[in-house]
Amino acid sequence: MKYLKFKNSNEQVPIGKIVCVGRNYAEHAKELGNEIPEFPLIFLKPASNVIFSGEDVIHPNYSNDLHHEVELVLYIDREIKNADNKSAEDAIGGYTIGLDMTLRDLQFELKKKGEPWTLAKCFDTAAVLSEVVLKSDYILKGDENISLTVNGNTRQNSDLSKMIFTPVEIVKYISAKMKLEKGDLIFTGTPEGVGRVVPGDRISGSIENIAKISTQISK
Repeated sequence: MKYLKFKNSNEQVPIGKIVCVGRNYAEHAKELGNEIPEFPLIFLKPASNVIFSGEDVIHPNYSNDLHHEVELVLYIDREIKNADNKSAEDAIGGYTIGLDMTLRDLQFELKKKGEPWTLAKCFDTAAVLSEVVLKSDYILKGDENISLTVNGNTRQNSDLSKMIFTPVEIVKYISAKMKLEKGDLIFTGTPEGVGRVVPGDRISGSIENIAKISTQISK
């Protein structure tokens, strides 16, 4: 079992399910040749995929196209089902930054066959997290900068206002389909600029006023 790390808190919360939103920035959808979605596109990652900032991402030997995706991650701190706007906002206990590592070659291959992308998104070290910042320490404004560099070179640089679906809209949508529980995490999608990384590359990311993250790609 893996536990969340919190800034300014020693609370022990096991990581629950990790719900991820795809194509939540229009420019990212376009760069991969996808249509802009009418509703959040949802997939899951297991908690066993999680590592924390400072730990290495292990490059699977069955892929030649590992991509970085930097994202705002929502921490759910209570059970919620069929949320309205207020209860959705109240259920978001805090925020952090995450890396949704993706095997792009495998994803494209699976999509071409009409099969689920699970194996492209779920592998050991595929979800990198930093410390959760609780709402008692910071309230999200919604226009914070989100960025990522590889070996010091900027790859992704955007702001949270460019998300198609806001955090509240995402929580409302997901909670209408499945119960959300304390310890669940929601990856809210990545902006444009995703790209390949190889063993030896160093990734650094940040979300303004929230958190920073770093990792290295290893064999």
